[in-house]
Amino acid sequence: MRWGFILYIVGSLLFFLGFSMLLPLVFGIYYGDNSIAPLLKAAGWTVSAGVLLFVGFRKQRETSIRQREGMAIVALGWTAVGLFGALPFYLAGDGWSFVDAFFESVSGFTTTGASILTDVEAMPAGLLMWRSFIQWLGGMGIIVLSIAILPFLGVGGMQLYKAEVPSPVPDKLKPRIRETAKVLWKVYALFSLAEVLLLMLGGMRFFDALCHAFTTMPTGGFSTQNASFAQFDSLYLDGVVMFFMILAGINFSLHYQMLRGRPLAFWRDGECRFFLAVVMVLAVLVTWDLYRFSVYSSLGQALRYGAFQVVSILTTTGYATADYERWPAMSQLILLACMFLGASAGSTGGGMKCLRIMLCFKYCYKEMFLLVHPRAVTTIKIGGRSVSEDIMRSVLGFLALYVALFGLSAIVLAGLGVDFVTAFGAVAATIGNIGPGFGSVGPAENYAHLPYAAKWLLIWCMLLGRLEIFTVLIFLMPEFWRK
Repeated sequence: MRWGFILYIVGSLLFFLGFSMLLPLVFGIYYGDNSIAPLLKAAGWTVSAGVLLFVGFRKQRETSIRQREGMAIVALGWTAVGLFGALPFYLAGDGWSFVDAFFESVSGFTTTGASILTDVEAMPAGLLMWRSFIQWLGGMGIIVLSIAILPFLGVGGMQLYKAEVPSPVPDKLKPRIRETAKVLWKVYALFSLAEVLLLMLGGMRFFDALCHAFTTMPTGGFSTQNASFAQFDSLYLDGVVMFFMILAGINFSLHYQMLRGRPLAFWRDGECRFFLAVVMVLAVLVTWDLYRFSVYSSLGQALRYGAFQVVSILTTTGYATADYERWPAMSQLILLACMFLGASAGSTGGGMKCLRIMLCFKYCYKEMFLLVHPRAVTTIKIGGRSVSEDIMRSVLGFLALYVALFGLSAIVLAGLGVDFVTAFGAVAATIGNIGPGFGSVGPAENYAHLPYAAKWLLIWCMLLGRLEIFTVLIFLMPEFWRK
């Protein structure tokens, strides 16, 4: 393992992270709040650390990245940006402990949206913008962003792309990985800009529109309001955000194909059809459940709030327009299932991903079919292409690890004094990168009251979920460290 080279790449990430703090600094200066000094100090320290690593290990740079090194860069890179991204919060004072600042930062970069803030609206504008902006950076992946600059350092990035892109099979849109990263970010930025304009057309001020666009496209869910998106109470704004949450939950390679003049790509993609069908079916079920128990006075209201929460949880965004813990049991269980299902592979969403669930269903059907026809020769196909045994083994291993780590983490959290419902909901919400859970961390509460040990555990869960489990757990294997 070439640790000098790994630290060289991490240093370049920190260098650009420090410069990205200039955007929230502009808003801090414009509004004249007390975020200016913390952001300046944090930017200075982050850039300095980046330069120190970059210059100190520049002689060890290489022209290629090995697979193990790619995983190490991804895991260490996310940890490093989480630590330095916490500096603006920690340096602001106002009761921020290091653990709370790190929790908020990791929640932002992993696009989880779990917050320890008890009064969001009291935050300075500069820090609110930084809180939203780190979700935007983390949404497509700060490592994927770095792929676009790695060629300037004389480094290829395919190993990083394999370790970062949330999909069982990375989909290279262009022959060169640098061009792929550029395509992904152009689509990402285009949709973000479109959402800002549409939100402003609905009467939202520019600052709020920008912050919510920065947290919708990455399916992050941080809001500038204590009541989350419910504060705006607008059918038009709810519709705009729902539309972009669904876009963010679809594989971004399909958006690229659409922009290239192939809109039927959505329909031809089996996973996209599955995802949209699940959204519609679950939204109808929740709407019917809310209406039959008279939670809302009209069918239109039940559809508005029911569909919004289904889309928000299924795409792992985590915005709230209603306290779903007051809903009937069936609706709550459907939302809990949405936390595990997640969005499409190749999207900015978290969870298990629809593609893996589809492959699991197909594998189970294949096994039952072989019980009836033991001599038959069958293959599992996605989009007309056969799925290899290696990919199926990886998918089944991922799902098994996901469930096992969820159960183990929930048990440990309960052992720290957290009640059963909260432990179950908090782990489901953090390992799925959703944000609001159940119990005392529901949509009307936050994570501030949890003990520090519980917050460290949930930080671990957020990183596990965002980095697709294997990239983090691989560090615990003795074989990873052997030559």
